This record gives sequence, C-alpha cells and structure tokens, in this order.
Amino acid sequence: MRKIPMRKCVVTQERFPKQELIRVVRTPENEVIVDVTGKKNGHGAYIQKSLETLEKAKKNKALARALECEIPQEVYDKLELVIRAG
Repeated sequence: MRKIPMRKCVVTQERFPKQELIRVVRTPENEVIVDVTGKKNGHGAYIQKSLETLEKAKKNKALARALECEIPQEVYDKLELVIRAG
C-alpha cells in the first residue's frame, strides 16, 4: 500500500490528502497563480476545496499571510472556478 501525501490547509489548519486540496503558488517572479498540477516552481500554500473555506481565506487573509504577499482578486476568482468544477 502506497503512502498518501498529506498537506495542511492554510485556512482551517487541518491535514488532508494532497488530492483534496488546491495549491496556490507565489512564483520566483512574485506572481501569484493557482497551481492545478501541483508541480509549479515557487512557494506554495494549500487550501481546501470548499467555498466556505475560500470565503474564510478572503476574510482572514490566510493565503496572503502564508505566501507573504497580496493576493489579487483574479486568484480568488480562479480558485472559485476550480472548486465549482469539482
């Protein structure tokens, strides 16, 4: 049996299997992008795939703290699209 990689959601502080989370990356060029492949270069932070968690992340700026930079609205919009797509 293979080991399942676990990651912590920066909003809820709960640990989940990597497939249940979405990775947001601050690239070396200081650009913030949603990384659906999970392999992009840069400083990553994981967020649970739920709209409630996304709302909490916007309110308490958890992603901004984790990535140590401002998060543009387009990133939140892209996250919402990814969550709704399933």
